[in-house]
Amino acid sequence: MKALIALAAVTLATPAIAQSAQPAHVEVYRAGSRTAVAGLPSRFTGSASVLPVFEPHDPSTVSAGTVTFQPGAHSAWHTHPRGQYLIVLSGVGWTQEEGHPIVEIHPGDVVWCPPGVKHWHGASATTGLVQLSVQEAVDGKNVEWLEKVADADYAKGPAVK
Repeated sequence: MKALIALAAVTLATPAIAQSAQPAHVEVYRAGSRTAVAGLPSRFTGSASVLPVFEPHDPSTVSAGTVTFQPGAHSAWHTHPRGQYLIVLSGVGWTQEEGHPIVEIHPGDVVWCPPGVKHWHGASATTGLVQLSVQEAVDGKNVEWLEKVADADYAKGPAVK
């Protein structure tokens, strides 16, 4: 009898527990449903466009975007409070951490930029780049934009290709 009462208690409690743990619903964002915007001149040199892929959904603070850089286009120096992943989708790009040489990146390469590390990234001087960037926000902010990369520093190109 005690076992039957225990089983009944678990059975009655289970639907309430299961219901509260279920997600609201799955969302599908259709290709082409978002619009790319031009990179702001204060944040990019040359022609770059930013296409939001997804925004954070509470409790997550992760967002992603596709950035398309025309040849010679690149970001300004910046940092991320929780770091950033860059996945090279096509083209040839360059990235640099402050105080280190420029590194060339290619399709399939994944770049990890640790939290608070000053860096920039973009296309090579002669080839465009498309990258997927993934980053987390802290207090609603996922990037701290800094000064632009000096033209003479960008023109040095990568030490190793």
